[in-house]
Amino acid sequence: MKTRITLIVIVITGIFLFESFYNPGDDPKSGQYVIIGWNDLGMHCANKDFSKFAILPPYNNLHAQVVKVGDADNNPELVTTNVNVTYEVPGNTYSVGKTNFWDYEDQLFGVNLPDNTGLTGAGLSGDMEIQDNYFIKEGIPLTPYTDDNLTDEDPYQLALLQAYDGQNNLLASTQPVIPVSNEISCVSSGCHSSENDILYEHEEEGGFDPNNTPILCAECHSSNALGTPGTPGLESLSEVIHDQHAEETNDCYKCHPGSQAQCLRGVMHGAGLVCQDCHGSVAHVAQTIANGREPWLEEPKCGATDCHGPDYAEEPGKLFRQSKGHSDLYCSACHGSPHAILPSTNDRDNVQNIALQGYEGTLQECTVCHGVAPTGAGPHGILATAVKEIPNSGITSDAIEKIYPNPASGNLTIAFTVNERSKVDISLYTLAGQKVATALNHTLSQGEYEASFNVSEQEAGVYLIVLNNGKSTDNMRVVITK
Repeated sequence: MKTRITLIVIVITGIFLFESFYNPGDDPKSGQYVIIGWNDLGMHCANKDFSKFAILPPYNNLHAQVVKVGDADNNPELVTTNVNVTYEVPGNTYSVGKTNFWDYEDQLFGVNLPDNTGLTGAGLSGDMEIQDNYFIKEGIPLTPYTDDNLTDEDPYQLALLQAYDGQNNLLASTQPVIPVSNEISCVSSGCHSSENDILYEHEEEGGFDPNNTPILCAECHSSNALGTPGTPGLESLSEVIHDQHAEETNDCYKCHPGSQAQCLRGVMHGAGLVCQDCHGSVAHVAQTIANGREPWLEEPKCGATDCHGPDYAEEPGKLFRQSKGHSDLYCSACHGSPHAILPSTNDRDNVQNIALQGYEGTLQECTVCHGVAPTGAGPHGILATAVKEIPNSGITSDAIEKIYPNPASGNLTIAFTVNERSKVDISLYTLAGQKVATALNHTLSQGEYEASFNVSEQEAGVYLIVLNNGKSTDNMRVVITK
């Protein structure tokens, strides 16, 4: 019988670190299921009032993958056969009255929709649809107002996804964030006196009647977000808005949610990055579109050489939100949504992975899906590593204290210190400088730690264990034998 021994559960400034080792043998999770859900963009925004003009309708998307947990003899597998996934947003059961979209959807989009039904026919609850090896629901007409608060936005509500088998037995459930905001702040930010003021600035445009409302902006200006071709000869909606505002502001939150919602909230935000670090200035966004970039379809790349590099690249020709990686899992299944890459500074984004692995951040406990700790390297060459904090006797630097056993042929343990909270990378290199595996890529608080992982699948030879925290490095030699 396989035994799981919990070593330590600590709470440091609201961050949970759950560390454990796994003994070989049968795993009690074998045959169980895990469901992982996410939103595709990290934030969906929509108008609240559609009586004058519409930029975006209520339209939210959820994705999910269901994993049958493996064991010592079987790999985990993605399943869709004889599985049904339902979605709902507890505490948000209707949208009519929270927005007037259903008073104007016919004039704006040429459809007459039932109340609380979105443009794709989706409601606020129901069944997700199967595509390939995942589940999806597009066009959920969610508003940021919960049933018990119709005035204050709640932009990061938790959806509830539940997976059932063919006999309607509950297999697994999860709660990803389903983000939405009406914080398109054309007027409330003080930039425009009214929505009419925006429309009247178009008076000199031939054939445009600013009084013939409501007006869908994307009917004239093409929008890849809505799939509208626009009027030939006119700039896209993304280009014209960024170009017109470039000399007025470089504050993305004037239009994109927003000063309250703060939609950039992921680990990069936590590290001090801002929108412009990836997207460039408002003027730059407009200029790149004018030069041929397709907005929404061509965006900054994780795998760019000045970002994370080719080891963390998206699939060729795809964005992060479209890309799959380890065993056909979506990148977002482990890392979270764009603009909310884990760990997030918003606690609700972290709920799902805390429930799955015991602590926030990237889903990186291999046992969640495998049931056992694999001996080989996983995604991005990362090994299954158990980490525990040990009592310290005075921390002076970020350093590798010792490696044992050395030589090693199976489990290898590295004792190291962390001088201040930082993202710690411990990797295995050949003496020629080639990285062959990553043992650790965690954000750790100040302390002394031991990291244990298996090296039995590495070629025999002499290697360097390199510790890097972004500010300093340390290394120590280790001999791996067979």
